[in-house]
Amino acid sequence: MTRMLASVVDQRELALAVEARVDIIDLKNPQDGALGALPIETICNLVTQCAGRRPVSATVGDLPADPSRMAQAIERTGATGVEYVKIGFFCRDRLTECLQAIQKLASKHCLIAVLFADLDSPTDRLIEFASAGFHGVMVDTAIKGAGGLLHHMDQQQLREFIEEAKSLGLLTGLAGSLRAEDIPQLLPLMPDYLGFRGALCDLTERTARILPHHLQEIRNAVAMPVSGKQENGYQALPHGY
Repeated sequence: MTRMLASVVDQRELALAVEARVDIIDLKNPQDGALGALPIETICNLVTQCAGRRPVSATVGDLPADPSRMAQAIERTGATGVEYVKIGFFCRDRLTECLQAIQKLASKHCLIAVLFADLDSPTDRLIEFASAGFHGVMVDTAIKGAGGLLHHMDQQQLREFIEEAKSLGLLTGLAGSLRAEDIPQLLPLMPDYLGFRGALCDLTERTARILPHHLQEIRNAVAMPVSGKQENGYQALPHGY
């Protein structure tokens, strides 16, 4: 079953996401880039507010390919108590060095690699992330407003990405300016989750506030299996998901 991830920025939005029975709560700052990081204190407060009702992920920011900076950011973010730490790989530069620096942290934290469909990002090197102990990989877009995920990768490319990642035992996610009309095209690919921000917000602007009716619309669409039978309610994620 494909689940829904919603990116939130504050206590109000987190409460709305929990009420809408979103499967995964993601903490990031859309004002500060594709994977902008919230302050560590804010992340801690939101994890406390969530109180284990949903799994929580958090981004470490739009970092350069600097092994030391990545490792430090992962340590700080992982210490907040989030279930998943999301790290962006915006290019192929120094990938081996970065993964070597990060690998020792994979036993302490569930790491999710975020790769980018609109950049020269290492989407074809999934085995290296699996070998480094990553828990999952997802495809996103880095340049917001320059076309969503399906503008940069077609269904066959995404299917191949998901199938390879799953064969390596990796959790799979798709995001990147996704809209409601994209959901019926992406559900048959069976990613583990679809991630949303802009589609949930006022005027579909990712830096605006989340609106409850947009949130519920997307939640209902993701919960509609390919067969067309509506799923009802939140289902707990399997252990280690």
